[in-house]
Amino acid sequence: MDVLRIPAAVTSRLPGKLGETVGAATGTPVVSVVRLHGVISAQTAPVPRQVLNAQSVEKVLERAFAPDRLAAVALVINSPGGSPTQSQLIGDRIRKLADESGVPVLAFCEDVAASGGYWLACAADEIYACSTSIVGSVGVISAGFGLDGLIDKWGVSRRLHTAGGSKSRLDPFLPEKAEDVAWLNGLQEQLHERFTSWVRERRGDRLASDTELFDGEVWLGERARELGLVDGIGTVHDVLTERFPGAEQRPVEQRKPLLARLGAGSAARAHSFGEPADLASGLLAAVETRATWARYGL
Repeated sequence: MDVLRIPAAVTSRLPGKLGETVGAATGTPVVSVVRLHGVISAQTAPVPRQVLNAQSVEKVLERAFAPDRLAAVALVINSPGGSPTQSQLIGDRIRKLADESGVPVLAFCEDVAASGGYWLACAADEIYACSTSIVGSVGVISAGFGLDGLIDKWGVSRRLHTAGGSKSRLDPFLPEKAEDVAWLNGLQEQLHERFTSWVRERRGDRLASDTELFDGEVWLGERARELGLVDGIGTVHDVLTERFPGAEQRPVEQRKPLLARLGAGSAARAHSFGEPADLASGLLAAVETRATWARYGL
């Protein structure tokens, strides 16, 4: 594999002759390594680092693209997906920072980069995976519960008052309506088209002309490479060492809140779940998070 040459936008910040290879520049170049781990959701979680959203990763991404001798940014992704909007916000932010800095972005899929997790990977210029990584799931899914039978069994009546005929769509305490399902399917088709367009835009002619690429299926790393969903098989350490010889691989991590750094984080979290409603909400969020990972056998 050839030694990567420094992008033009970076050479102005590096000593040495224009066009020298990374390893030849005076001073040690930096490759920032950012770990994006968790379900993608606008909601907070009992353990904040289990959730990814635009707000939670903003400062991390800014610091990753900030070093003076930056040669590249590596994204280590381990996510089963989640919110389409948060996936788009994070992906767009990565591209904006990459365009401003002029450095390449490489994504590395770990256990799973599926659905929204693969959306994030597509924000990179190149994507790598392990042979055992689960990659893909270019599709849209909605899940919920039908509780109308349960409240009937317990003799509970649902009182719901709305202004506007569409305000009670998909209410879990009411029987499901065919017109509500049709509306949801139409919304999902629009989201699916946006997801597909993003993958085609970012992967271009590297994609195979396989019709199953966008039907929500997932594949292991080798098959994902054959389909053009990833560019190669390799770990973050091995690929970066070969591509950027002599560069410092610098982890950029989310900073802990002040209370956590002072050792008070556990107490604060325990207090926040003191009320029954808070406890129920936290338990439901944990179940939903676990179910999202479980779709891929994890």
